[in-house]
Amino acid sequence: MEIKVELIESIGKIVVFIMVILSVFLFTVKTKNKLSNRLFGIYLLVIAFDLIGLFTNKTLEYPNIRNLKISSSLLQLPLFYLYVLSACYSNFRITKKHIIHFFLFISFLIIFKITAFSSQSLLFFEIIGELQYFTYIIAVFIVLKKYKTVYLENYSNANYAIYKWLFQITIFSCIAHTFVITRWYLSNSIYQEYVLNMNIVISLSVLSITIFFVLKALYQPELFTGININLSPIKSFVEKRTVKTNIQKNESKNEYLKKLTSFMEEEKPFLDFELTLQKLALQTDIPERELSILINHHLGKHFFDFINEYRINDAKILLQDPTKKKLTVLEILYKVGFNSKSSFYTAFKKTTNQTPSEYRKSIN
Repeated sequence: MEIKVELIESIGKIVVFIMVILSVFLFTVKTKNKLSNRLFGIYLLVIAFDLIGLFTNKTLEYPNIRNLKISSSLLQLPLFYLYVLSACYSNFRITKKHIIHFFLFISFLIIFKITAFSSQSLLFFEIIGELQYFTYIIAVFIVLKKYKTVYLENYSNANYAIYKWLFQITIFSCIAHTFVITRWYLSNSIYQEYVLNMNIVISLSVLSITIFFVLKALYQPELFTGININLSPIKSFVEKRTVKTNIQKNESKNEYLKKLTSFMEEEKPFLDFELTLQKLALQTDIPERELSILINHHLGKHFFDFINEYRINDAKILLQDPTKKKLTVLEILYKVGFNSKSSFYTAFKKTTNQTPSEYRKSIN
């Protein structure tokens, strides 16, 4: 028993120390994504404050600190949600309306003060806490889904680092929370003797997740670039159009399509690996919204797939050309507008069901 308690305390101290150090790093690292880094830093500090209970119960001796510690868990998901928004959208800003996300935290600070931390208020807190958790997790997944859709409709560079990172930590959060729910169930059942074992599992999982955060911060300090928060999925815009507008736009659709096709074939803008919908709209002199509807709605393709089709076609020509045999696959992918081997191989195999090397061998 004592060994298990000492293990939990040791892990708790390590986790809190690492989280504090990582928070300092996030507050001081030189980056243009200051808001997202600071929100994530505050999020980690709030979790660290909560995890102090793993190795000391002295905070419970002081009612005000105890109330703050327990209530602060209601800050974790709102901070994480705001962090996801700031990481996804480069022009996201905290405004007065976001104060609503801290309403539950402030409310329970007052409730615990008035009720002197009664068992009824604690039970109410646990129920509200669970409802809050699942509400915010659903909201986070909705934000990530919208982000991915908007990214594919406006960008040609396969940079999924932001999406993957946020999706991963959301999944980790869900897994860690299942352990917390399991512990709550054990503590209120005939299996209370297993609560200590579950605390060890929770401690180790939090330590693993924290180390993962540290590695990400060290290897990708400039991870978050984001997209414009004013961009919306094209489907939502198209659905708002009236029949009259559709008829009017239909008349110019063919003209825009010819103009776009001609420009893509003659000027080859897709060779720019940083090509975006906005850039292409300026180059073709087609209104951005109309270009988006033309590609994503009328052609039935994401901008991302539309551009990569041209890149793959160019790559196939180079792979087929006997005079270009000296060109490596890596050289070819850079020549046609890709900037990573993995994204090129994924797109090429999706189109041809072969890797570039297999394709080159099959035609020779």
